[in-house]
Amino acid sequence: MKARFRQWLLDRQFRPGCWGIFVNPFFLARRALWGAIHDERNLLSGKLLDVGCGHKPYRALFDVESYVGLEIDTPESRARGVADAYYDGKIFPFEDASFDAVLCNQVLEHVFTPIDFLSEIRRVLTPGGRLLLTVPFVWDEHEQPFDFARYSSFGLKYLLEQQGFKVVRQRKMLNDASLLFQLLIAYLVKVLPVPKAPLQIILTLVLYAPISTFGLLIGRALPKNQDLFLDQLVVAERL
Repeated sequence: MKARFRQWLLDRQFRPGCWGIFVNPFFLARRALWGAIHDERNLLSGKLLDVGCGHKPYRALFDVESYVGLEIDTPESRARGVADAYYDGKIFPFEDASFDAVLCNQVLEHVFTPIDFLSEIRRVLTPGGRLLLTVPFVWDEHEQPFDFARYSSFGLKYLLEQQGFKVVRQRKMLNDASLLFQLLIAYLVKVLPVPKAPLQIILTLVLYAPISTFGLLIGRALPKNQDLFLDQLVVAERL
């Protein structure tokens, strides 16, 4: 029962269904990410590599020939037991041009050598293969001390082009007033730490869910701001 409940909570962390707002403090951010990846999912096909796959939260969105999850080799990722392959943080354990598509969600900011990382992604992609990449822009430091960078839309495009990619799609997520409410919640999560899951759910229900709901309403009422956004998504082709 506990295992099933934990899995239910894990699913709610990413999927934007109605229950998510009541159990996930970062509902607004996850909802926007899920929606953007959902909209662009058909641009990826064939053999897909999910780099930094975690729990493979977006697996259900992709109808592909094969779906391979890759994680950096740590005791935590091994214990999770979800990834199909592991690497040393430098070289992916695959031959050149092994995949038609690469998915990489909220990982690049944790990579200290992004040029080497993108070069390795390019190496395992077939010519013309596509990369779907998401990264944060306005976010607090997280997963410390392994949080190294934030990228503007122009900086990310330049970085990809310098590594032999052509950007074919670029979009910004949570670029409306709901961004401010998600950042307020992120602040409160850090200053009001609750160690146990039941208490976390109660706090989310009574505090974070109302803030998220109000954020959704304000976000729809006020105009978007293309210069201030929480996350961004890029689809790029290997040249």
